[in-house]
Amino acid sequence: MNDKREAARNYFQEGYNCAQAVILAYHEELGLDKETAAKLGSSFGGGMGRLREVCGAVSGMFLVTGLMSGYSDPKDQTGKRQQYERVQSLAQAFSEKHGSIVCRELLGLTVQKEAPEPSLRTAQYYKKRPCGELVADAAGILEEMKEGEKVI
Repeated sequence: MNDKREAARNYFQEGYNCAQAVILAYHEELGLDKETAAKLGSSFGGGMGRLREVCGAVSGMFLVTGLMSGYSDPKDQTGKRQQYERVQSLAQAFSEKHGSIVCRELLGLTVQKEAPEPSLRTAQYYKKRPCGELVADAAGILEEMKEGEKVI
């Protein structure tokens, strides 16, 4: 489990957004090349394009679980229910650990939407943001789900 946690944290430290960091931690296992995995998560940083809505780490978790165990047949009611159950379990586990799945709440921001200009990744940025820990925890929660330890 620590490998995925550390991989996600390291990808975030390289400059990838939170969703990308989680997806990239799993890209080989998912059969995705690094570029495709990064593009898949590129819209979800900053709580979905800096809208500060659902945390990118959480969105990344949801994308990974969809690729791992999601349904593809629109008539598969059982598959839909099972996938929605997984998503709700992941969200609950993350929220129990961090108090929310909403980016602005996790960062203590009062503004709901920010300009699309991404923050510069400086040493100060990494110091003040909990995102490295959030992406590590998201990857860890996914591992727990896969191993059947807690989540499902």
